[in-house]
Amino acid sequence: MSADAVTLDLLREARETVRSSPLGVINTPMIPWCQTTLPLNINCNIHIKLENMQRTSFKIRGVANQFARRTKGGRFVTMSAGNYGKSFAYASKHYGSRGKVVMPETAPMSRSILIQSFGVEVERVPTSSLMNVVNRCVQEDNMTFLHSYDDLDLIAGHALGMEVLEVQSEPDVVVVCCGGGGLLAGVAAAIKLSGCDKTRIYGVEPEGACTMYKSFIEKKPVGMDTKSIASGLAPPFARLPYELCQRYVEAIVLVSDEEIKAAVSALYRSGLVVEPSGSAAFAAIVNNKIPELEGKGVVCILSGGNIGKDELANFPD
Repeated sequence: MSADAVTLDLLREARETVRSSPLGVINTPMIPWCQTTLPLNINCNIHIKLENMQRTSFKIRGVANQFARRTKGGRFVTMSAGNYGKSFAYASKHYGSRGKVVMPETAPMSRSILIQSFGVEVERVPTSSLMNVVNRCVQEDNMTFLHSYDDLDLIAGHALGMEVLEVQSEPDVVVVCCGGGGLLAGVAAAIKLSGCDKTRIYGVEPEGACTMYKSFIEKKPVGMDTKSIASGLAPPFARLPYELCQRYVEAIVLVSDEEIKAAVSALYRSGLVVEPSGSAAFAAIVNNKIPELEGKGVVCILSGGNIGKDELANFPD
């Protein structure tokens, strides 16, 4: 499947599928930065898309579109550090499907327990073994693999850029976190295909898990050994998201783990519970990683609130 398969009609159809999904996907609020107590040292008009308030996580959008196009009651396997796994487990329970989530050993144990609470099996393995275990489940257990980021239905379901445009008809800049690139690709495609040719879209990755950044440099999807506090932004490389990001994204910028930790704490002090992976876009803005924001209309997407008390205890007050 190539980037040409992602059309405006496809995204509109997916949006209606997601909106009418029995999984209860919500249109998350978008609020002006000036109506929060968040720090800002740039003179610009920023809106924050509170996708951290989404049911399970932003991944429920793509999962809703995936499950709507699969046989009800099937046997599915996936790999995830948490966000996709939680949404996958929630959908599996709703649709009466048997599911299994293969998780990296580095993922917080609290996320494994949460996923298991939906009745889905979890297997924790070294990151380098994730795909091998998934392939074993497909071959030996006759399960169907649902990809957590490199999947057309998933990316189309993530086209929440259309919701952004309902509030900001033509933003100057949109900033989105990037892991496998499914969310960034979906948002960017929706905004650009809707006619916002001048909008600059930036992806944000941790310095220790910058696969899309390296892929942009190499001009092809590449992988790397990743290490970051933002475990949800540390997947292997992905082909279709890379192609879409190459076409529609201005650039990938990097933030350090320390900047991500500070972002999580700043958001929490302002009453917003956002996990490290979901805080990357915010971290990029407050640390002046995005060029030419002065006087611009900016949208920052906070993409996940899956963080437990055990994890929050590790962040500065």
